[in-house]
Amino acid sequence: MGSSPAGSRKRVTINTLRSLHQKQEPITMITAHDFPSAHVADAAGMEMILVGDSLAMVAMGMEDTSEIVLDEMILHCRSVARATKAAFTVGDLPMGSYEIAPEQALESAIRVIKEGRVQAIKLEGGIEMAPTIAKITRAGIPVLGHIGLTPQRQNALGGFRVQGKTTAGALKLLEDALAVEAAGCFAVVVEAVPAEVASLVTQKLEIPTIGIGAGNGCSGQVLVQVDMSGNFPPGRFLPKFVKQYGNVWGESMRAIESYKGEVKQRAYPAPEHTYPIPKTELDEFARLIRQTGA
Repeated sequence: MGSSPAGSRKRVTINTLRSLHQKQEPITMITAHDFPSAHVADAAGMEMILVGDSLAMVAMGMEDTSEIVLDEMILHCRSVARATKAAFTVGDLPMGSYEIAPEQALESAIRVIKEGRVQAIKLEGGIEMAPTIAKITRAGIPVLGHIGLTPQRQNALGGFRVQGKTTAGALKLLEDALAVEAAGCFAVVVEAVPAEVASLVTQKLEIPTIGIGAGNGCSGQVLVQVDMSGNFPPGRFLPKFVKQYGNVWGESMRAIESYKGEVKQRAYPAPEHTYPIPKTELDEFARLIRQTGA
């Protein structure tokens, strides 16, 4: 399991993403939080893999993304990077690692690239983060922006609420998009925005937009892998924009319950799951045990 079967695929670069955008071919992105989730995403042909801070909740059981710290994100980035042989991999800067000053953000970004072994970083925020984005990109580190609903700021936004639903809100979204583009972002995530607004914003930009809950007028799409693959127990809340493409939880539950049942019944391991020993050696071993016991 130490290498990805995607070795025959050419590595995706920023130039690859720009080419897809120029051809108006949608860019595919999905999250991954460890070696197995990155392994399957890369093998499935995803063009981009995001080590998103959503892993705080889906992989670490935290209440929200504000709990995770930079060292933890770097650990997960490294795990993902070991499995990713072709996809362009992006690491999230967690809350508290970039807001104080552009210099702090650059220091964090350098750590994510050098220690996390990813190709780019992502950070949340619009026009107010433009100087920070410019600082990082001038150092030669690609930045993926993130506007609209920015989960790290959910408390300031009044919760996980759709953004850009008013004329003023839509204009603010466009202002943010243009600002992060001018600051040097190679692409921008647009989250929880009316589809029509996201489409109009996309048309005004020279860089790709990656939508999540923003309609199919964006230049590409991203989903949280745990959500779209159904790797969670029944009854868990899912955002409206999530389409569940699988039932990993159900299949895993079936497999584990079957394993438990066979162990209890001594049906597993069967002879085909064990290692043989020559009868002469076994007989001699048994004889010696009997002698010892006497």
